[in-house]
Amino acid sequence: MTGTRGLILVVDDNETNRDLLSRRLSRLGHDTVMAEHGQQALDQVQHHAFDLVLLDIMMPNMTGYEVLERLKADPAQAHIPVIMVSALDDIESVVRCIELGAEDYLFKPFNPTLLQARVTASLEKKRMLDHERAMMEKLKAEQEKSEALLLNILPGAIATRLKQGEQVIADNFADVTVMFADLVNFTELSAQLAPPELVALLNRIFSTFDQLADRYNLEKIKTIGDAYLVVGGLPTPRPDHVESVAEMALAMQKAIAQFTVSPAQPTLTMRIGINTGPVGAGVIGIKKFAYDLWGDTVNTASRMESLGLPGHIQVTETVYERLKDKYHLEPRGAIEVKGKGAMMTYFLRG
Repeated sequence: MTGTRGLILVVDDNETNRDLLSRRLSRLGHDTVMAEHGQQALDQVQHHAFDLVLLDIMMPNMTGYEVLERLKADPAQAHIPVIMVSALDDIESVVRCIELGAEDYLFKPFNPTLLQARVTASLEKKRMLDHERAMMEKLKAEQEKSEALLLNILPGAIATRLKQGEQVIADNFADVTVMFADLVNFTELSAQLAPPELVALLNRIFSTFDQLADRYNLEKIKTIGDAYLVVGGLPTPRPDHVESVAEMALAMQKAIAQFTVSPAQPTLTMRIGINTGPVGAGVIGIKKFAYDLWGDTVNTASRMESLGLPGHIQVTETVYERLKDKYHLEPRGAIEVKGKGAMMTYFLRG
């Protein structure tokens, strides 16, 4: 529709009336489509983007009242303005049509000047409403994009709390499982590959891990270079978080073996460390904010990874006690851990 011109559906069972209205509208610069009964009118609105409907009331089989009611009941068509054009000049008919959603009402025989004014006003109103709807759709799309971005940064439950206006989000969790994973010899690897190749490789690897985190209903916290941090048991506590993290760790070791870099280095290996215990967690920062973890449990999980062996999943004794009846764990023995002294650790085998 350009300006106040539009595509108009003329509905009347009388051919003379249809032709008269159509010619008048054409002289005003509008395009018209004609329908001789109610069902034909309803069929036409399914195939054309009408800007206005001029609708007779007294028609056989289906009255204008019924057509109007069905149009306004259809969410896809309800926005189309309808002007009733009828020889019925009683106030009851006018009131009924307005109550059913008609935009206006013209009496037959119509006054050409009045017809032009009513049509122009209806088309202008629809043009403004269409613009408003387009802006609302654009706003909705932007909100959905923002929502998706927020959910990529924060767990769903935390994003909801943030949107509800919480200024400071920080919680203590008594029992969660933290896992760090790190590629072996990443520094040497990064020197062999061009930056685009390196980023593409990391993206494929971490995308695979993200899918595993979704599969086991765990929260990916962040990546730092080639390191990957995931946690189970928060922000919604769950009783099986140790087992779920163990399952993901085993799946990650299988997955990383499928990636190749070059003939000289056919496969990649990882060190993985797991610990269980209490942590603090919350939203950190006001710019480029992130959901992060802190506490001794996190530090110890990091030490389990950094002091582990390539291709192994090293776990603390706390994790061992939770998994020993369900999984195959091999004692590594006591190792020196900075700030902790000697700690008994185990390798999760399967």
